[in-house]
Amino acid sequence: MVMSFDFLSDKDRIFTNVYGFQPWNLKSAEARGDWDNTKDLIAWGQDKIIDEMKASGLRGRGGAGFPTGMKWSFMPKESKDGRPSFLVINADESEPGSCKDREILRHDPHKLIEGALIAGFAMRARAAYIYVRGEYIREAQVLQAAVDEAYEAGLIGKNAAKSGYDFDVFVHRGAGAYICGEETAMIESLEGKKGQPRLKPPFPAGAGLYGCPTTVNNVESIAVVPTILRRGASWFASFGRENNKGTKLFQISGHVDKPCVVEEAMSIPFRDLIEKHCGGIRGGWDNLLAVIPGGSSVPLVPAAQIMDAPMDFDGLKEVGSGLGTAAVIVMDKSTDIVQAISRLSYFYKHESCGQCTPCREGTGWMWRVMERMRTGDADISEIDTLYEVTKQVEGHTICALGDAAAWPIQGLIKHFRPEMERRIVEKQGNPPMMEAAE
Repeated sequence: MVMSFDFLSDKDRIFTNVYGFQPWNLKSAEARGDWDNTKDLIAWGQDKIIDEMKASGLRGRGGAGFPTGMKWSFMPKESKDGRPSFLVINADESEPGSCKDREILRHDPHKLIEGALIAGFAMRARAAYIYVRGEYIREAQVLQAAVDEAYEAGLIGKNAAKSGYDFDVFVHRGAGAYICGEETAMIESLEGKKGQPRLKPPFPAGAGLYGCPTTVNNVESIAVVPTILRRGASWFASFGRENNKGTKLFQISGHVDKPCVVEEAMSIPFRDLIEKHCGGIRGGWDNLLAVIPGGSSVPLVPAAQIMDAPMDFDGLKEVGSGLGTAAVIVMDKSTDIVQAISRLSYFYKHESCGQCTPCREGTGWMWRVMERMRTGDADISEIDTLYEVTKQVEGHTICALGDAAAWPIQGLIKHFRPEMERRIVEKQGNPPMMEAAE
């Protein structure tokens, strides 16, 4: 087919070592352009850096998509009571399907550390805490070694990069809890407490880590900062549609010929993304069943609707899903779609922290009903009951884990209800129902 999309050229890639073909160390990072006149970037001053980030159009790459520059501007410009400010970097990449931050930690850690320094300076933060997923053992080792290199070279610590600014970076290992990817649960865990989300307000920008003003950002959001500032906000904003700017790391898994993590321009059509970087769908495009486009917490999208959808925040919202972390899970027609969603339901049941009753009770109930839907040991009326329960969980919890547990099931019922009904009818020994699509 004729490709109409302008694919990202190599010269515009921010993550030039995403596959680890070169060493991760400081010497190699400097050869790739990291730590190049960092002092001059800091000399811009806090307000100019934040204004440039706002102009770039960067939106958070951890799932929510909140404008990064605006988030930074919420931090207090001066401490009126002596409290320091902190930057917390979310490297607790536990969303099923997501595997981009680990490539940055393993192969390009200095981009993250330099970004932490510049972002921390812009927000007047005293230090950065990088919270690494507990299962990321090798990644944490590489990151800590890179932090040690940066300290030894004088790039962080006292008079960081000869900028006159003191800034520390701490690597903190999590213990393998998905809930700690939620920003306030992460802060609780950093403080040595059980990782449970906090009620808001107060928001972290007012009272976060140790009761101090805090901003929590995703690894990718921070790692792109130095390149944006060096090349200019207008360069970054030249990619993608309005309100969906920049480049993005996509993680494509499932039934494609070549699963991969690849940096591409935002708004790339789904078909072009798969054809260009993954060699197409296993068994051809007619074999595509559905796609979960943003990690397991967003609703699935049927093949016909996802084919030409722009892979950005607004494009996927229009088809009833979301970009999330851009973890693209591709499912062909060999997939037992009900079993797949039931498996995700078990994940959310297992990872619920138990603080909120709708989530604590609802996730277990939804999984048990989904298992009966999988085997057909249910009544057709229970499909509506299941949907009603997802609506009782969604929006009724302190954090978004309740939403994340509800949305995959809602997507399944919306798009694959005939398949759920077919199993129930066949299990009961009755002739198969007419497909709703007919």
